[in-house]
Amino acid sequence: MDIVFLRGLRIETVIGIYDWEKEIKQPVVLDLEMSADVAKAAAGDRIEDALDYKAVSQRLKQFVGASRSELVETLAERCAEVVRNEFGVRWVRLRLDKIGAISGAEGVGVVIERGEPG
Repeated sequence: MDIVFLRGLRIETVIGIYDWEKEIKQPVVLDLEMSADVAKAAAGDRIEDALDYKAVSQRLKQFVGASRSELVETLAERCAEVVRNEFGVRWVRLRLDKIGAISGAEGVGVVIERGEPG
């Protein structure tokens, strides 16, 4: 299994359980590892044969930017579904970091894996 990754994708979104959080946008940072077979893309040197990480990033920016979630777990799960369903990715490891959520911590969040590697 080959892996295409996307690190440090920062997106502003409405996320949180407190009333004040539901009125503002806060930054989250996504890191993704996605299963892919890069051999065909490498052989032909064509984006059409590759997992287009720019398209993935643009879709996640649109999706997360328009989302309203209370929990990081919910947002992470929905992002994984978007990647798997819309881009045909069999396996994804996604890290979602809600930066600045806890005083004294750089960030908090979750790491999830969905699908089967291979």
